Amino acid sequence: REEVVRRLAAHGPNEIPEEKESALLRFARKFWGVTPWMLELTAVLTWFLGRAIETYVVLALVLLNGILGFYQENRASEAVATLRRRLAVNARVLRDSAWSAVPARELVPGDVVRLRKGDFVPADVRVREGRLEADQSALTGESLPVDRAEGDLLVSGSTITQGEGTGQVAATGSKTFYGRTVELVQLARPKLHMEEVISSVVRWLILLVAALLAAGVAVSALRGEDVVQLLPLAAVLLVSAIPVALPTMFAISMALGSLDLAAKGVLVTRLSAGEDAAAMTVLCADKTGTLTMNRLSVVEVVALPGFTEADVLRYAALASQEANQDPIDLAVLAAARAHNVLPEGWTVERFVPFDASTRRTEAEAAHDGRRALVRKGAIAAIVPADEDRDIRARIVKEVDRLSAKGFRSLAVAVGTGESDVRPAGILGLSDLPRPDTAHQIRALHGLGVSVKMLTGDALPIAREMASEVGLGHDIARIADLRDDLKAGRPVAAIEKATGFAEIYPEDKYLVVKALQGNAHIVGMTGDGVNDAPALGQAEVGIAVSNATDVAKKSASVVLTKEGLEGIVDLVTTGRRIYQRIVTWILNKIVKTFQIVVFVVLAYLITGQYVVSVFSMILFLFVTDFVTLSLSTDTVRPSASPDTWDVGTLAKVSVALGLAIVAESFVLLYIADRVLGLAANAGGLQTLVFDYLVFLGVMDVLILRERRHFWESRPSRTLLAAVLLDVGLVAALSAVGLFALPPIGSMDILFVLAYAAGTAFLLNDAFKVVLVRRLWSWA
Repeated sequence: REEVVRRLAAHGPNEIPEEKESALLRFARKFWGVTPWMLELTAVLTWFLGRAIETYVVLALVLLNGILGFYQENRASEAVATLRRRLAVNARVLRDSAWSAVPARELVPGDVVRLRKGDFVPADVRVREGRLEADQSALTGESLPVDRAEGDLLVSGSTITQGEGTGQVAATGSKTFYGRTVELVQLARPKLHMEEVISSVVRWLILLVAALLAAGVAVSALRGEDVVQLLPLAAVLLVSAIPVALPTMFAISMALGSLDLAAKGVLVTRLSAGEDAAAMTVLCADKTGTLTMNRLSVVEVVALPGFTEADVLRYAALASQEANQDPIDLAVLAAARAHNVLPEGWTVERFVPFDASTRRTEAEAAHDGRRALVRKGAIAAIVPADEDRDIRARIVKEVDRLSAKGFRSLAVAVGTGESDVRPAGILGLSDLPRPDTAHQIRALHGLGVSVKMLTGDALPIAREMASEVGLGHDIARIADLRDDLKAGRPVAAIEKATGFAEIYPEDKYLVVKALQGNAHIVGMTGDGVNDAPALGQAEVGIAVSNATDVAKKSASVVLTKEGLEGIVDLVTTGRRIYQRIVTWILNKIVKTFQIVVFVVLAYLITGQYVVSVFSMILFLFVTDFVTLSLSTDTVRPSASPDTWDVGTLAKVSVALGLAIVAESFVLLYIADRVLGLAANAGGLQTLVFDYLVFLGVMDVLILRERRHFWESRPSRTLLAAVLLDVGLVAALSAVGLFALPPIGSMDILFVLAYAAGTAFLLNDAFKVVLVRRLWSWA
């Protein structure tokens, strides 16, 4: 007992340490960052200026964004929690010369444990006595149980399906195969590219506001004016620059896209997955259960002298039993049924199911007075050592040939009794590619997405499979790359290879990380616990239909239908979402540039504010109503992976913004000289507010289309939002609202006509020229 305590102290309990962080600290982090800082600074300024309503509105936005972000983050720990629950089992252990059941968390290296059929392996155990079969499919993705005899390692997390034996604990906790997988899941953190885009846009807008405010301060100082008077201007500009609705626009777009994808059998569990799928450049596809059907099939029958292929299949079917649901038996019976050679008329008098100690099935059957003893199983268990030399040579040659193709060999022998049983033939079994795999890979290639196969198979087998699904033969052995990958060194083969052979769970995670280090947006498909770290690390983790719960919780997308058909739908839907968000960003930069430059220059020229803080906050709300409806707009998906080039977006926006600023000053001149509003500061602010809103919503209609605005039709929701916004603002301007004095109906109609003319005639034509010259990726 003292030794157990000593080892527990040295190695720790047999469980995975869970890193926990204060919920309060995580919530507080949501208010730390570029966008929260801008909102918080605006709240301080508006409060200092005595504008309580504006302050409360801004603080409400800060709080709402923080709560939504905290809620999404709380979902991230579910995969680790599921893994930890799997270890909450008991183990039979030999201590003080007596067997007893103890909680698995109390196991220590060196403990002797007893395992039998149905047991969950609670730690990495080295077999000392007995022969067992273990199902590792949830961990390694292997479609068949594996044999484990004396000296072999049973990995934690697998399940004993046949046999009974004794073993010694080799590793516990985070040092086990299972534990290393859990730690990788905890470490897996994909880059959230939408956050980077939002930060880039915000930084650009801050620089713009800061530069214009600095110019305003300098000019005011030179004039001898009190710079404190610029505080209302600073508040106006900050309010106009904050992309408050961008996270909401993104969330709504993804939510609507997710509903569309759900109808096609694709469940999105992390909203950013759709946006990342649009930019995905590489898809890492786990072979078993993803590219293949995860179901054995008889793909070749070799008949030995004296037998036909039909004989071999018929006898193999006699030695198979459907009721056991053994994957090999089911494959044999399916092949016999397909070739119409089921052993009809035969009566099976005795059947011995597969056993790990004999490694074969056996049946005694009779038909019309004939008797047959049939055996089916591993080559060594069926072909006796004293078999005819020529027959043995033929069998060895055929087995080597089938192995080179990645097929599993199974021998069939038949006789009338023990004394005359002889080999009848060999069956080649394989997990075949899904019928649509090659087609889906071609479709992804057509979308500019490179596909790389990840498999634990040996190199020759991996090359054969890659060739079948259209990936060619350029497959790399992961063992040749592992040291460089772990050290984080550049690996040329990562880019060049179309697949990787002999791969382990840690390797999948390293491959994804290496590709991300090469500026790729990575997708990863998988189904087992072993895939969970890579699924969690990839920007687009895709759990296939038969995936384990752990894989599904680690992934950002879950396919509910077999095959990869949903991935193409995911990519095209993501690219439509991308186009909608690009339109939103374009519109935001254009509007901010227009407002910041126009308001500052107008103040410097006229000495008065052409817009108020209240009208700017109202402007944000009424225009966001329209821009949020972009999430429903009808758009064309990109033909290649999308990239976030905020610099190019800024160039197009600034150039268009300059034109709009010039148009705004023309309107200001007309308001002064023609409409006579120069002496009426409140009326001028209302007129400018109307113009900003009308032009803003009309510019959305021209910016949504990279070609001329009439070349595609906006969604009904977007069009209705534009009309409703125009009508609402026109009505408010006619009656007035708080700090927004009313103006005449003719003034409103004039502003509406001026905005429509400049937007649809001038701005649209200029936009087309800019896109063609500056925007090569549009």
